[in-house]
Amino acid sequence: MADNALGRFLRARREATAPPTTERRRTPGLRRGELADRAGISVEYLTRLERGTDRSPSGQVLAALADALGMTADERIHLYRLVKAGSTCAPPPPPPLRPTVQALLDALAPTAAAVLDPAGDVLACTETFRTISGLGDERNVVRFAFSPAGKAHYPDWEQVAHDRAAALRAAADLGDHAASTLAFELSITVGEAFTSRYDAVGALPPATGTERWGAFLVAFETAYLSGGGENRLIVYFSQH
Repeated sequence: MADNALGRFLRARREATAPPTTERRRTPGLRRGELADRAGISVEYLTRLERGTDRSPSGQVLAALADALGMTADERIHLYRLVKAGSTCAPPPPPPLRPTVQALLDALAPTAAAVLDPAGDVLACTETFRTISGLGDERNVVRFAFSPAGKAHYPDWEQVAHDRAAALRAAADLGDHAASTLAFELSITVGEAFTSRYDAVGALPPATGTERWGAFLVAFETAYLSGGGENRLIVYFSQH
């Protein structure tokens, strides 16, 4: 991360945040101690972050700072991008989808169906899935579920959000790098609405059941594909 962009941004937001009192101060905004108390971290650690001597804070720390600073959704996304810009680790590209799996999807049309990787990325899907899923340009079902568009799309959002968080947690706990990276992202960009569900997961997500997508009630069945990678085929049967 060039020129300590993360530390500079945190300090600028701290200095732009209204202090808890109206007393006259020599410096604007919150003092480091006040922000550290709000975020539940030490002043020493906050100092290291602002000075750039520590450039690898956890998602929990960044989410706590974002909450303490009252960051907007756009500011949270910018904060995550600053951290991501400082990372030199790039995940390997996903293996190509087997032609037989694509042929299976083609045979399932016009039924809604999709192949997802462990992190929830849509690797391939039928046109019906694309139409009723609400994803639009988003290619990850977990990120979509925790977006404003996702919350509006799912009438039973609480249950859908719980299940998407559970699926991501299961993948991350099994060592999937993309799932862990997405969990880190959402802990910053979404905050407590995501972390409260992700941290509290106590069971695997359902492999079958029903969900409401907009005006559609869909029943789904999940089949895990052979060949490694833990990719799964999910078929959705519209009930309405």
